[in-house]
Amino acid sequence: MNLDLTWRLLRGGGRKGLLGTWLTLGAVAVSTALLLFAVAANVAFDARAERGAWRNPVPAAAGDAVAVEASRFDYVRDRTITVVDLAALKEGVPAPPGLPRFPRPGETWLSPALAELVRELPAAELGARYPKVAGTLGDEALVFPGELVAVTGQEPDAPAMTARRSDDWIVGKPPVKVASLAGTPSEDSEAYKVLAVIASVLMVVPLLVFGGAAARLTVARRDRRLAALRLVGATPGQVVRMTVAEAVLVALAGALAGAVVFALAVPLLAGIPIQGGGWFVADLFPGALVLAGVLVAVPLLVGLSAVAGLRRVVVSPLGVAKRETPPGMRFVRVVALLAVLAAFPMLTRGTSVAIVAVALGLAFLCLNLAGPWVVGLIGRITARTARGPAPLLAGRRLVDDPRSAWRTVSGVALTGFVAGFLGLLSPGAFAGDGGPPQLRVLAPAGQVEQLAGQARERLAAAGVPAGVKVVKQTVVAAFQGEPGAETLDRARTALAGLVPGRTPTTEDDEQRFGVQILADVRVGTVVVLAVSFLVAIASAGITAASSVLDRRQTYGLLRLAGTPLEVLDRARRAETLIPLAVMGGGAILVGAFCATPFMIGGVSTAGVVTLVACVALGFGGVIGAGALSRPLLRSVTSDPAPRPD
Repeated sequence: MNLDLTWRLLRGGGRKGLLGTWLTLGAVAVSTALLLFAVAANVAFDARAERGAWRNPVPAAAGDAVAVEASRFDYVRDRTITVVDLAALKEGVPAPPGLPRFPRPGETWLSPALAELVRELPAAELGARYPKVAGTLGDEALVFPGELVAVTGQEPDAPAMTARRSDDWIVGKPPVKVASLAGTPSEDSEAYKVLAVIASVLMVVPLLVFGGAAARLTVARRDRRLAALRLVGATPGQVVRMTVAEAVLVALAGALAGAVVFALAVPLLAGIPIQGGGWFVADLFPGALVLAGVLVAVPLLVGLSAVAGLRRVVVSPLGVAKRETPPGMRFVRVVALLAVLAAFPMLTRGTSVAIVAVALGLAFLCLNLAGPWVVGLIGRITARTARGPAPLLAGRRLVDDPRSAWRTVSGVALTGFVAGFLGLLSPGAFAGDGGPPQLRVLAPAGQVEQLAGQARERLAAAGVPAGVKVVKQTVVAAFQGEPGAETLDRARTALAGLVPGRTPTTEDDEQRFGVQILADVRVGTVVVLAVSFLVAIASAGITAASSVLDRRQTYGLLRLAGTPLEVLDRARRAETLIPLAVMGGGAILVGAFCATPFMIGGVSTAGVVTLVACVALGFGGVIGAGALSRPLLRSVTSDPAPRPD
């Protein structure tokens, strides 16, 4: 009976009533698609960590070793090549991921992208480093499509497997005896997973707020309808069941639509470059259980949010029908925010990433909790200081329904929190010495002069105009003037294998990992802000249209009383922009405060630019989204007659 009556009421609401349902469906679809993206980011980083685990060897127990594994980084054309050296200690060692068999001594297997680069470049610049290519690696051996990887077979007693290497994991991994090639996720992959968790918190909280607010769209129309049913004899249980049925059915349709949108967008998302490349499409799809969990959780959240808003209808249906102003909110909301901010530096000092994520989420949620109270305060101040009809109408509306006004601006305000947090964390760049690059390789003790002589001979034979000198235990090849990429790669190739297990590197090569991290943080910042702005602008546009539908009778009566449409539109803009200016600025300050414990160095220019761009985009997006609902305002005020609902 409830489902049948719910469906009849939905259809009987007329064209504008159905428009409210479509707005809810659209809001849930946007939330679900972006929520799946936030979940997929963590799943994808986990998949990457597993893909690269075989290159991060785990030492075997005594007597269990079957192979020796080592790795290092090489470079060509400003790109990084991962070189993995493998030596079997016995027969029948299982093949590494992506290889049909264990590599034999002397042969090399190349990734498809590296093999193509070997074919494109002259042998003296790259191909001579890998003289005996046996085949091509499969995707199972790669972290991302287009990665440059070389797997080289060695004898166990070869110099490359016995020479001492650096223990710094940024440079490579020294030879390790392993019982299998399963390995474990590397240190850098764990760092990226931590960053992904923090980014997810920054994206998911606004999505949850937006998803919960979706259940409250056109809430005034629905509350009046349900209050009328209560007054004619419907029980509280029937009202709750009807509300849950309406909200869950619409939300389920929206969640399914959002899942389809996400699936269609995955090929585009796979092109976002992180750690030097894009993504395998399969890594971005969450598993069936995760997808089912999201499709169940989103309608449940919307249903719970809808039920939570029924208290007034159940307790005081006459008050809802008479449109009495609900009781004011309490200052304890602001106290909760201040308490979390006071405890934030202590919560994030030397603790795990899980506690940091929870503290960040709490700050986010408390900001959303305090928002309506602050909006109500802004409304009272605006109404008292108003000097014209538009500010007076805006102030009175903010006092009358601060929750609705907060829903319109909450997306951008919470995005301000994200921008403030990430703006201070956007680091600058590494600074080099500014001189021409020099190739350097550390020599074993007592061999530096001999290796310097060999380096001179190799560079001369390759036709590279460079002098060789010795600096302490390092052989340094200094170029005459600024070398081009071709000359630098020819020198790298000529010096390859000069010191077994070590790669000649420039200063830029040694800073490449840090530069990559900074670039990835910038990409992540742009992605998180893009998601936040999508949520914010969608929230502003949908809630603005929903607000017009909720207040259409009030707007119509004001028009009948002679209020110009332009005054109503200015009041609507003021109702949005005044709290947005206050709450957006406050959210940026709160986000910057929460970022302070994680700052590296001072505030960067890129961070300030990011903040300014966010403020401009936020205001522009809200004004644009609000302007889109002006035709709807004109439509509802043109015919103020009572509606069937």
